[in-house]
Amino acid sequence: MKKIHKLLLLVFSAALVFVLAACGQKKSSDQSDKQTLKLSTDAPLDTIDISKSTGYGQTGNVFESFYRLGNKGKVTAGLAKSSSVSADGLTWTFKLRSAKWSNGDKITAQDFVYSWRRTLDPKTKSPYAYLFSGIKNADAIVDGKAKPETVGISAPDKQTVKIQLDKPIAYFRNLMAYPLFGPQNEKVVNKYGKKYGTRSQYMVYSGPFKIQNWTGTGNKWQFVKNNKYWDSKVVKLKKINYTVIANPTTGQELYEQNKLDLTPLTSQQVKNFKNKKEFKQYPYSLVNYVKYNFADKDAAKRKAMNNKNIRLAISLAIDRDVLTKKILGDGSATPKGFVASELAKDPKTGKDFADQQYVKNTVDANTKLAQQYWQKGLKEIGQKNLKLTLLAANDSSNSKVITEYLQSRLHKILPELDIEVRNIPGHSATQSADDGNFDLYLSGWGGDFNDPITFLQTAMSNTSYNQGKYSNAEYDKLVKQAQDQDANDPNKRWSDLVQATRILNAEQGITPIYQQVTAYLQKSDIKGIIHNTAGTQWNYKYTYKK
Repeated sequence: MKKIHKLLLLVFSAALVFVLAACGQKKSSDQSDKQTLKLSTDAPLDTIDISKSTGYGQTGNVFESFYRLGNKGKVTAGLAKSSSVSADGLTWTFKLRSAKWSNGDKITAQDFVYSWRRTLDPKTKSPYAYLFSGIKNADAIVDGKAKPETVGISAPDKQTVKIQLDKPIAYFRNLMAYPLFGPQNEKVVNKYGKKYGTRSQYMVYSGPFKIQNWTGTGNKWQFVKNNKYWDSKVVKLKKINYTVIANPTTGQELYEQNKLDLTPLTSQQVKNFKNKKEFKQYPYSLVNYVKYNFADKDAAKRKAMNNKNIRLAISLAIDRDVLTKKILGDGSATPKGFVASELAKDPKTGKDFADQQYVKNTVDANTKLAQQYWQKGLKEIGQKNLKLTLLAANDSSNSKVITEYLQSRLHKILPELDIEVRNIPGHSATQSADDGNFDLYLSGWGGDFNDPITFLQTAMSNTSYNQGKYSNAEYDKLVKQAQDQDANDPNKRWSDLVQATRILNAEQGITPIYQQVTAYLQKSDIKGIIHNTAGTQWNYKYTYKK
């Protein structure tokens, strides 16, 4: 979202891109003409280069990897017709099916090798390169200590891909369903050079659909059926027309005029439509949170951001129940910590990871305790008051509501705190965050796959998504331990991750605000939707408009 990822990993605006599609079953030309969906999205596509993407909410349906995500996050068939893994979990072998790119070229094992090397090359500056950690030499390549050609992927023949791991990866099969790990056509990359991926025509596609009329900046584009796709016979949808519509009221009006088949709703709209048969709710493993700038360029503010009592005061001053139930009112939930609920369950007890990560008096509304921490923190940093800027992306309809609530609520509970809101376009907000130009940053993360590590990796020291520069040696140690020596022991690995996130939550290194559930109006003739709470959120390969 994260999904994101990272809707998913997404940065906040990318994580709130909502898409859907459908296909029909009847073969007459009259019916096939009706297999066009009119859909909205609240932000433009940022890129269609899988090496540079920050999420695959839409493009997961035009790019395919070894697998796809099916119903309830189950791994299903993709470009690999079979796979096997060695007894020690360190060697994976994939046999590719006979498949073609949208331009008719054959998809080969070498396309995967080239894609991985290109993504990992530091020159590419892939924001998701860290997800390759655990694959042989990947970390060294990202750090510039090894060449991309040394990554543990090879092509013994045109239809075989062999992958070598430094350590077993518990979630590797799910990872291989992520488009990031899919193939790229080297011939096409070389043909278009710097133009590659900047427009829809400067790209080839491996998934059920391909993109048309995307200019890189436009607010309209289409997904059309990819007739070269290996399983195209099951894809009945002909076209999806996308239009960027930032205002939910406009979306509702167009929906009622039958100019949209699906539209997301805001809080008041949810109250108006929740009893209608066309009302739908789709949960996602996306937690929106506030990041603190531990490396703030202002010395006084930097001291404040590094003060645990200040951060706890801010978190405890927020009434998340009021925010989710009364202000948002769309079904969004109060988080129990940094990791989303319903993402992963304890392999031994079946308990939700989110419940196990909970630390008392960290995300609970507690005015008295918040004020106590606040006064203690101000004294420790030698300040009588504090003025901070809250950075946010204005591409989302919820952004304004949330920032206004935080601004008002925090000043009410902590009178010496003044919040100045800086709501700017998503691209600009991301760049400002990357440049360290913020005090507080309203952001979010959607799980890229169903494992707590998809969240916890983003808070490790020196990862690209850790714009606030949070750093805790014990936290890093535990996450690495889960990925290294405990990777093959599900119970020890789980314990490592629980301990790590409890450290993050106890310190409020990142302050979770709410977990997203999105409500929609959806035409009743749309059937067969596959929706997942992590990774490629929407799979509309089998969806149809009845």
